Amino acid sequence: MSHPSPLTSYTSNDISISRRTQTNIHALKMEIEHKGALVTAHTIDHDSWKQVGLLLVTGYNCGYILSFSNLMLVPLGWTWGIFSLIVVAVFTAYSSWLLAGFHFVNGQRFIRYRDLMGSLFGQEMFYLTWVSQILILLIINMGFILLGGKALKEINAEFGGTSLRLQYFIIITGVAYFVFSILVPTISSMGKWLIISTVLTFTYIVILLAVVIKDGLNSNRVIRYGIRGNNASKMFNGFCAISAIVACNAAGIIPEIQSTLRMPAVENMRKALHLQFSVGLVFYYGVSIAGYWSYGSAVSEYLPENITGPTWAKVLINSVVFTQSIISQHAFIAPVHEALDTKFLILDKGIHSRENIIRLLCLRALLFTLNTLVAAALPFMGDFVNLLGSFLLIPLTFVFPSMIFIKVKREAAKIVKVWHWAIIVLFSLLTVLTTVAAVRLIVNNIAEYYIFADT
Repeated sequence: MSHPSPLTSYTSNDISISRRTQTNIHALKMEIEHKGALVTAHTIDHDSWKQVGLLLVTGYNCGYILSFSNLMLVPLGWTWGIFSLIVVAVFTAYSSWLLAGFHFVNGQRFIRYRDLMGSLFGQEMFYLTWVSQILILLIINMGFILLGGKALKEINAEFGGTSLRLQYFIIITGVAYFVFSILVPTISSMGKWLIISTVLTFTYIVILLAVVIKDGLNSNRVIRYGIRGNNASKMFNGFCAISAIVACNAAGIIPEIQSTLRMPAVENMRKALHLQFSVGLVFYYGVSIAGYWSYGSAVSEYLPENITGPTWAKVLINSVVFTQSIISQHAFIAPVHEALDTKFLILDKGIHSRENIIRLLCLRALLFTLNTLVAAALPFMGDFVNLLGSFLLIPLTFVFPSMIFIKVKREAAKIVKVWHWAIIVLFSLLTVLTTVAAVRLIVNNIAEYYIFADT
């Protein structure tokens, strides 16, 4: 007589119990995924607030600050420019601090912004939040690729190299970002790289400030700070500048960054935010103000193009900007990596395991190939950054946190609710105005756009 196989040796009752167990596990898994709980391919509950603080300080002091003088202060001038810098920074800091407090709601933890909004306001807000974040993070990453390409082109020009088109340098940058994303796949794995980023950041900022201030003090030319255009264009360009100021202070990913922190996550995230809006703010606002002071309304969209310092200073600044951007860009694209990795990798295997490495390579290669292609084709995307920042980033940064407060804190005093309703109304109106201004700017400049321009 043959012996029964392990499968046939179970009784019908055992099989029934096994099926019920599998059903319960499947139901539990679906419930966890529905509630947006801690299902992720990336690391959570791991980092110190100092590490996240460094990430925020160096991330927001990346090479993007080299365009801030032109984008933020030229359209506004001194009075409205400084006023707008202060007001937007105060409201951004407050809204970020507020959002960090909703990492836990009714005992449930949310590691993604979209899950928090979906749980409180329904499926439509889940998708609206997620689409807004994806578009912002992708356009930020394309901007980084373009920034890195311009830095390499400037270095090439200083050495009298061949007149290669910008697109070649953009491709080199995209490849460098791809390699880094494989070696350092998550935010938490950036630990030692953030120390390097900090050194690089303050190296190029100190050298840049020294050269820019020297130019401002030694200049024999007349520096003009007047705002160009008629009254209508001044007003619309001013709203575009406000949109750029918002973009320089926020990225709409507070819950995603907060998820990496050790407990207590709320307290630690707020410590990291304090570092960003003190030490970090001083430097990226400082470079913006110094650049405008030194070169006035003629300040370039890429500040190193203005400086008259020695060749070594220009080469060093651009080299450090390129190197540091490799690290900084990773923090802003990491939520997209996390979403793709969680969807397509085998979650019970290591991210660099044999089972996952091919998938990881394919996912990263697809993402950076598309982003590099778009950056190479649209090297004038600054206008589109204003557009996306207007109708996507302003709601994520200001409107949604106050909506969450009103929904969760039902017992709050009436005056506090009125305050948050005022924020919702004010910044919803600002969203409309800045979006109209951004669309107008694109329409006015559309004749200057052409695909794969060598800018």
